[in-house]
Amino acid sequence: MDDSEFMGLALDLAREAGAAGEVPVGAVVVMDGDVVGRGSNQPIGRHDPTAHAEIIALRDAAGRLGNYRLPGCTLFVTLEPCAMCAGAIMHARIDRVVFGARDPKTGAAGSVVDLFAESRLNHHTAIAGGVLAEQCGSLLSGFFAARRGRTLVA
Repeated sequence: MDDSEFMGLALDLAREAGAAGEVPVGAVVVMDGDVVGRGSNQPIGRHDPTAHAEIIALRDAAGRLGNYRLPGCTLFVTLEPCAMCAGAIMHARIDRVVFGARDPKTGAAGSVVDLFAESRLNHHTAIAGGVLAEQCGSLLSGFFAARRGRTLVA
């Protein structure tokens, strides 16, 4: 599978989150071409402000691999990680993050701040943004437009 196909899996998880009334964000952790962790946004349903898709996927991968550190793994997520998730990603020693849509309000991979570029931190994660960005962004835009009670005009 390539980056777009893994992002497609994350998009499927994002759609599930949206169908459950959560902000539609999905994430998968991949190691050696295999999905080892999956997550979708669940802070509303879990009553947990830390239940972002990335955190859920990291926890799933760590449990499956039996290690809280995930070197050699890539995280695919439909939305640019926030500061909380960026910190968790770096603590988990994720090698690479691939995200879809940019987040101009809370993005911590260059949109608002770039925590991944902070040279004083002890772990550095490679970042690639914009994979299936249009599909990821459209899913989010449609979700919020529906919440506001209006349809999105393409």
